[in-house]
Amino acid sequence: MASKLLQRLRSTPLKEERGPGPPDEPPESAELVDDTEGLSLRLSGTLSLSEDSLASQESDGMGTSYLGSDGHGVLPLTESKSQDENSSYTLLTKQLREMWERSQNVRIPIRLTFEVTDANIVQDAHAKYVLYTIYLLQTGQYDPSPAYISCRYSDLYHLKRRLLALFPSEMRGVSFPCKRVRKNFTPETIAKRSRAFEQFLCHVASLPALRASSAFLNFFYLRDIQKAQALTCAGLYKLALPIWTNSWRLQEKLCPSGPSTHRLLVLAGLVVCHQELDTLEEAQAFSERAVALLQDAQDKHISLLVPFLNAHIQLSWRVGIDKRESEALLQRLQETGHYNHNVPSLKEFLVKETIS
Repeated sequence: MASKLLQRLRSTPLKEERGPGPPDEPPESAELVDDTEGLSLRLSGTLSLSEDSLASQESDGMGTSYLGSDGHGVLPLTESKSQDENSSYTLLTKQLREMWERSQNVRIPIRLTFEVTDANIVQDAHAKYVLYTIYLLQTGQYDPSPAYISCRYSDLYHLKRRLLALFPSEMRGVSFPCKRVRKNFTPETIAKRSRAFEQFLCHVASLPALRASSAFLNFFYLRDIQKAQALTCAGLYKLALPIWTNSWRLQEKLCPSGPSTHRLLVLAGLVVCHQELDTLEEAQAFSERAVALLQDAQDKHISLLVPFLNAHIQLSWRVGIDKRESEALLQRLQETGHYNHNVPSLKEFLVKETIS
């Protein structure tokens, strides 16, 4: 009996029970509306899509068919691209390659800019003032060695007066923040002056005559050179070295590339301090830089070539670098009468030199 009942159940197809209600209907055509036009609008400005590429995005993912624009038609897809598509992709690739090659040849101009990064209110025995820290940065390239100065409002005001006396026509359009009797130490005043100082220095640095003037250049590094010289002569090499380094970075950004008394003095300070602190590789590198500058120098700087050559030969020997070229140059100077045994060393030069 049980086997007959089981046989009947196997031979009878199972049917899903449904409750009362309307039978299932296919989805309405509104669910299959083609949004090609809206998609093109959303992607305008970033991509250019053809109708064929949009149609391929509507494919069922199997690479066999896709829905037409009316929501009903079914069109076959081929696995290979058409010749027009291949040519358009080749043209796009060529254009991208040409754009990349042109971008490699474009040189971004390097420009000097000034940025106030800090402003501190200082109260000493004589006065209360704001000390501004201004960084010098080179835009258009990565700047691994920014330089900075610290100054007061009065320092920048005297610079403006000095430049106005020397270059009245060029300074006619340069603005500077006015003095205030009250509220000099409020955050609003300090912030406004910081932005005004940045604009003032950028404007002056953009004018070739003003930027190359000794009044503008000495404002940035003359006092630091004098301070570093005093510390070096006192044997305080660790304190002097950061000041020499910052002075060198300031000169690299502000000054022409040729030799000058201040530039050679800073190089001498760097060589002496690095040598005394036993950082011989750095000392050798700065002595080599000085020798390279002095080989094209005028007669007024030729007297410094022998002290730098002596230091360069000694340092190159200690760090294991070939010194034969410097020795040959020193031999030629001796033969021409520019060399004598009473030439002072770089340290003696630093002690005797008057910086102004």
